[in-house]
Amino acid sequence: MADDRFDAPLGRDLPPGEARCPGPSTRDLILADGQPTPAVLTEERYAFLGDEDLSYDRYISREIFDLEMKKLWPKVWQWACREEHILNVGDYVTYDVGPHSVILVRSAPDEIKGYVNACLHRGTQFRPSDSRGVAPILRCPFHGWSWHLDGQIRDIPCRWDFPHVKDEAYRLPEVKVERWGGFVFINMDPDAGPLADQLGVLPEHFKDGWDLSNRYTVLHIQKELDTNWKAAQEAFLEAYHVFATHTQGLPTAGDANAQYDIFDDYVNRFIHTIGHPSPHFTRPQTQQEILEKLRSSPEGVVVPEGRLARSVAAEHSREALSKEWGVDLSGYSDSEMMDSIEYHLFPNMFLFPGVTLPMIYRFRPIGMDVGRTLFDLVFLRPLAPGQARPEAPAPHRLTPGESYASAPGMSQGLGFVYDQDTDNLAMQYKGFQASRKRGETLGNYQEARIRRVHMTLDRYLRA
Repeated sequence: MADDRFDAPLGRDLPPGEARCPGPSTRDLILADGQPTPAVLTEERYAFLGDEDLSYDRYISREIFDLEMKKLWPKVWQWACREEHILNVGDYVTYDVGPHSVILVRSAPDEIKGYVNACLHRGTQFRPSDSRGVAPILRCPFHGWSWHLDGQIRDIPCRWDFPHVKDEAYRLPEVKVERWGGFVFINMDPDAGPLADQLGVLPEHFKDGWDLSNRYTVLHIQKELDTNWKAAQEAFLEAYHVFATHTQGLPTAGDANAQYDIFDDYVNRFIHTIGHPSPHFTRPQTQQEILEKLRSSPEGVVVPEGRLARSVAAEHSREALSKEWGVDLSGYSDSEMMDSIEYHLFPNMFLFPGVTLPMIYRFRPIGMDVGRTLFDLVFLRPLAPGQARPEAPAPHRLTPGESYASAPGMSQGLGFVYDQDTDNLAMQYKGFQASRKRGETLGNYQEARIRRVHMTLDRYLRA
């Protein structure tokens, strides 16, 4: 199955970062579909970012972790919830990262407020971490101090004992809140610039058919991972691991010829094709065999002469999902129906605009533990014309030893793939600590997104 070409010293005579996998590129394969495709899918934006090792201290150091809690998380825009988590006035959700806790509440039909989740009397949280519900007022469970949803103080029991408390001085401290694509973002820094500065190309790329505000949450899984939050998300920043981790996918998934794009300090992307074999898989296959391995079409479907398995699979998905969801998917290209199109928004958010791989990821530390991460895995679905936005389902939380496939509503096959993705992480984290070589060596192209994230992180930590 392996091809010796991929072990040869290819690219050594090229400038750093210019070597590419032999054979057709992702762009070549998408253009070969022979149909109108969004121009952004064939745009290429890569820059060589260096080749020095990254120290393992970045993942295991308490000092660096504490610095992130002071200089990163309180200073950066981050996705806190979806609008469907707080649809009605009084709905709330809490969002925690490290020691920081924020409560988001819909204070008016089209207004969402964010407050520090701590009473101004003696500091008790208004609502528990990672909780959700209805709060017509924000009332401390300890002594009963309460605030209106607009942040104004409402009531202090035994007010006669607090003549020194002035109402205006005791408004709830707000965090900045902005919305994009159906997501609610927060920034705890009062001096933060607008969210648009961080979104970069995303609003332009995600307009029209990729508008995620026209989608809603159908499944939410939270998985606890025994590793640092950066190492956890880096398992999804490259397709280089497919060769060893997802060997069952090599007959049908591009990996070594995936495309990597660095748009700016905050936004990057990869695209790898589904329905074409990996460059590592050199065993001859018919298009019919590829279709059967994709397992996305009913048994008995035949690939007509001159057609690609990828095209047939995309056509079937278009028709089947249009009927199931009550939406018109006829305008989506084969690439949008089939491929893994993944954008990363610094520091910890992944967005997939495709139709059959419609995921959103988020990675954040669990409490103040350097080596534990909470992975939020969310699946979105297009809203049918006239459909009211349904309330988001409650997350199903998994311990490190539980399979994604055990979550109600999760595809067994896809759950197995996610198990493969994260089963390596605890061993990697232990390896960080045991290794005599004190840093990781990254590929110039396939792992450039990892380096870009660390470069941006360093800018925050040096600030």
